[in-house]
Amino acid sequence: MEGVPMANTSLGSGSAPQPVAPTGKSSAMAPGLGLPLQVFFSLVMATILLVALAGNVVVCLMVYQRSAMRSAINILLANLAFADMMLAILNMPFALVTVMTTTWIFGNTFCRVSAMLFWLFVIEGGAILLIISIDRFLIIVQKQDKLSPQRAKLLIVITWVLSSVFSSPLAVGSPRLQIPPRAPQCVFGYSADPGYHAYVLILMLVFFFIPFLVMLFTFMGILNTIRHNAIRIHSHPDSMCLSQASKLGLLSLQKPFQMNIDMSFKTRAFTTILILFSVFTVCWAPFTAYSLVTTFSFGFYHKDSFFQISTWLLWLCYLKSALNPLIYYWRIKKFRDACLDLMPKYFKFLPQLPGNTKRRIQPSAVYICGEHRSVV
Repeated sequence: MEGVPMANTSLGSGSAPQPVAPTGKSSAMAPGLGLPLQVFFSLVMATILLVALAGNVVVCLMVYQRSAMRSAINILLANLAFADMMLAILNMPFALVTVMTTTWIFGNTFCRVSAMLFWLFVIEGGAILLIISIDRFLIIVQKQDKLSPQRAKLLIVITWVLSSVFSSPLAVGSPRLQIPPRAPQCVFGYSADPGYHAYVLILMLVFFFIPFLVMLFTFMGILNTIRHNAIRIHSHPDSMCLSQASKLGLLSLQKPFQMNIDMSFKTRAFTTILILFSVFTVCWAPFTAYSLVTTFSFGFYHKDSFFQISTWLLWLCYLKSALNPLIYYWRIKKFRDACLDLMPKYFKFLPQLPGNTKRRIQPSAVYICGEHRSVV
């Protein structure tokens, strides 16, 4: 039965799947990949797996081991890294093997469990980005900083519960999924059942469309606030003080009287979150469209190139999990410094890097509102 594709049944239906007997035509409809593409995808996915695993493990260790790193936003970023890490451990290896063999060799039961885990981690990642973007909106636009580490942990528990609720039906076979060789992992297949369509639409709304629209709204509001604040500061340069400018969400200002303002970490993190949102959109929008078209279009699902299309889009999805820790390292100095300290400790073969030595940061002199101040 491993190579026998199953016809989809309705959402929540207890009826058994109807096997479709394999024919020469059905075999031709799932040609898999040519050898060059097979090698290319295998190498790329193996690289993504290693980077995603190592990078996200380091992020989780940094927040777990360093009490100074356990701010609300860092706890949320660590949970996002944990979801990406689990995706790398529990999904990527099996997709990699299937790309290399063009055959799902892990059984029908694990196919359903694998699909459930895939959507569990994906929904959780989207939910965490949504929470962070709303937090930035409240801080910069509403001037409300209500997200404490305790509340962040409570929100994490809530998002995991909700993600499990939406993804768990897949593990019990309702709705039914198409097993490979149609795709490198268990995916939604074409179905004419309205219940099947409803589940896929709900999943895509919860995972992508609702978070995307809310995040887009919050970022537009933040950018609009920053633009108005910049106009306000330039219109009244002599009356702008450090405490006021920090609340307005500006990175720095250079004025004729040598005013140099460094805003708080919370506001600086907005640019990082915007980059994470952009990566999320670029990596997951094509897969979302692909899942919807596959469910509703018989012709698209039975294209000869379906396996190849699925592999390209799956590679793009997994790329996000590898890029996130690289973005943290690039954009957040605390993560970068902690990473340089941790790497030689856990990876003994790495030399001690010059950046690992702890240095006392010398205060720098700035002029704020016409008076000289020393800040760290």
